[in-house]
Amino acid sequence: MIITGKSLLVTGANRGIGKALVEEALKRGAARVYAGTRGPMSHPDERVVPVTLDVTDAAHIRAAVEQVDSLDILINNAGVLEFDDLTDRDLLDRMLAVNFYGVRDVTMAFLPKVVEAGGAIASNISVNGFVALPLSVSYSISKAAVLAMTQSLRAILASRGVAVHSILTGPVDTDMTANLDIAEKASPELVARNILDGIEKGEEDIFPDPLSQGLADDWRAGLHKTLERQFAAVYEDARRG
Repeated sequence: MIITGKSLLVTGANRGIGKALVEEALKRGAARVYAGTRGPMSHPDERVVPVTLDVTDAAHIRAAVEQVDSLDILINNAGVLEFDDLTDRDLLDRMLAVNFYGVRDVTMAFLPKVVEAGGAIASNISVNGFVALPLSVSYSISKAAVLAMTQSLRAILASRGVAVHSILTGPVDTDMTANLDIAEKASPELVARNILDGIEKGEEDIFPDPLSQGLADDWRAGLHKTLERQFAAVYEDARRG
């Protein structure tokens, strides 16, 4: 899946990793980049098409599907982070609404276009999808749900020619993590480059920053990945009857 000449949709494209992904896709010769944002956005490059897209708004999603002519690569990047100890049910609902249901709803809405293109779906999950951050329990729960969904879709969509990528990101220097006291934060530009490198290389699990890259070898060779492949084979056997 080479970016040159392809059409991409990036959610949460107005800042941080999303904004860097738009710029990196343009550098790589993307034919069209649909930039999904909740508010107004403009861009000097005519290849960028702003799309009003609050991922929790069903009307926005329907309108976005109508606006996008064709789609090779969907990058689910929109997300929110709040700190909590699981005592606030409303906060948990907000985390799930954006970080899980938003990814699910956007993916399902654009899936026919991605299938038609024989394209790819990549979701920015975070390493907290498999190792919880106790400072933000609800965020970690929502990301774990996206990881489980992504692994399932990888098996379900394999026979339809769609590549499904998990983006397992560590701490990145964005507004979202401004209040998180972690010394080593990667730049959004580095993360964006490595994400698109991973998509182009066909990596199922993309570790785009120095912290997460330290986990990559153990993850790919570990029991977790072995079980994922075994369960995918079970699914494929059942699908074939």
